[in-house]
Amino acid sequence: MDRDVATKPDDASLLKVLGNWDVLALGFGAMIGFGWVVLTGDWIGSAGTLGAVLAMAAGGVIMAVVGLTYAELTASMPKAGGEHNFLLRGMGPRWSFIGSWGIVGGYVTIVAFEAVALPRTALYLFPDLNQIHLWDVAGSEVYLTWALVGSIAAIVITTINILGVKFASVVQTFVVVLLLVIGLMLVFGSFTGGSPDNMQPLFTGGVAGFFAVLVVVPFLFVGFDVIPQSAEEVNVPARQIGRLVVIAVILATIFYLLVIVTTSSAMPPGDLGEADIATADAFGALFNSDVMAKLLIAGGIAGILTSWNSLLLGASRLMYSMARSGMLPAWFGKVHPRFHTPVNALLFIGGLSFLAPFLGEAMLGWLVDSGSPSIVIAYLLVAIVFLVLRRREPDMDRPLRIGGKGQGGLLIGGAAVVLCTGLLSLYLPGMPAFLDPQPWLLFGGWWVLGLFFLFRIPTGVAPGEDAEHRLLEELRQRRTSAGSGGR
Repeated sequence: MDRDVATKPDDASLLKVLGNWDVLALGFGAMIGFGWVVLTGDWIGSAGTLGAVLAMAAGGVIMAVVGLTYAELTASMPKAGGEHNFLLRGMGPRWSFIGSWGIVGGYVTIVAFEAVALPRTALYLFPDLNQIHLWDVAGSEVYLTWALVGSIAAIVITTINILGVKFASVVQTFVVVLLLVIGLMLVFGSFTGGSPDNMQPLFTGGVAGFFAVLVVVPFLFVGFDVIPQSAEEVNVPARQIGRLVVIAVILATIFYLLVIVTTSSAMPPGDLGEADIATADAFGALFNSDVMAKLLIAGGIAGILTSWNSLLLGASRLMYSMARSGMLPAWFGKVHPRFHTPVNALLFIGGLSFLAPFLGEAMLGWLVDSGSPSIVIAYLLVAIVFLVLRRREPDMDRPLRIGGKGQGGLLIGGAAVVLCTGLLSLYLPGMPAFLDPQPWLLFGGWWVLGLFFLFRIPTGVAPGEDAEHRLLEELRQRRTSAGSGGR
């Protein structure tokens, strides 16, 4: 397979078919996955009701600041690939690859997470699902019927994405509406069946409890950046695309805060700690109904599907863009001749999600932990390139200029750099989010694979508006020289 791509891998183009609501549903739905169903009880147990609320609010502020930098850059460069284009223009091909590879790694881990989370959720609804024992992975028993739930869903969701982005967005919209209905029912149940007494104690765990919630923020909020990935398929003004990035982050923050408050109002902390799936049991307690608990699980499944669908879409567009620039094999840049979707990139990521359930439930925690540092690395690089482009190209066309032309934008960019650096430091040894060996192995394996592609990218291509064109020219010359030498 020829990795030194000399021209764009495929002349077919993506279709501009997404409207305002389609874009917002993709970004919001990507962030509201399954984590809120299974992790809310842990957040409350670690930090207390108010401690968890403050940590989540702080995380929302961090993501909103980062989202502002994305908003300006997306409006300025509305092309498929998001971070890939920002970093290519501001910092050059190799930094572009590092940021893009980090986000792809984060997306892939969450897509795989959702493929494992779906049968985990289905088991709550169908206790007899585990049939035909296959093997054990890290103490987790894997059953064929259990794994097939996730694998068959992987085939369905990948097929939906291949059939076209508009079809995928229609499915996304339907499922997001279900999620919002579940959220409204949680609020209603909290007012009618909840009690402020159940929220005590408001704080537990001190600083460590606060950080225990804060460190999951990259995993919970990843997905607003799906909007930049799909920008080439969006049929709204560039300025509006940027605004939708920030709106999606704000809506996700509100959703997470409501889930924490309503769940804690339903049951005492001790009962939440003993619950199998705390949010579902809390929902059942609010309405005194097991049926309502199962309904919330349906909301959890909706979250799985929206996140899975959005992040599969985002990862495939980013891999398509990297192939289009010659950073990945041309195979990943193939566009379906009829549906105008990056079919091979979708098949590759879909294949990984098909296999993930066969590694069992132990993969859930490993995938969450291994993907988060890669995501933060990419966010940090975007914040840096925001500042670089403000300094190097002050007159660049910016349909949405964050903070105006003065120092406001630089302050926002600087804040994003500081906040992302602080978030990244939490994963270092001795810090609250220091990872266990298994996530580090997954993290390291992904980046070792990335090094194989990174060192094949020419070092002499400077950043700039035409960096992609010059990179392709360099690769063409390199391939021509290699061919001449071979003869």
